[in-house]
Amino acid sequence: MTERRNARRYDLSLPVMIRMPADVQDLQAGETRDISTRGLYFVIEQDLQAGSELDITLTLPTEVTHGSEVFVRAAGKVVRVEPRTEARNMRLGVAAVIERYDIIRGENARHN
Repeated sequence: MTERRNARRYDLSLPVMIRMPADVQDLQAGETRDISTRGLYFVIEQDLQAGSELDITLTLPTEVTHGSEVFVRAAGKVVRVEPRTEARNMRLGVAAVIERYDIIRGENARHN
């Protein structure tokens, strides 16, 4: 199998908030498994479909940024969904491509 990734992936387990742009009220919590500048893989309980558009918000902790917390707000699209069993709970593993993102550092992140 040929590796198709162009960006380096980092194994990071971070909290992530997922929202479907069509349903502004429905915010779902998940957790990343790996992330790059072009995409991420996360687990979530909500049923998502390939092709779905997503609003993604995650926090890079000070241990990663070596400074203040950094918030990443991104727009993406689901490219793959697979069932996963974790700690006897059925969840979904979701691979998503990041189409654009904004980085918000420190105190400014709390006010946006």
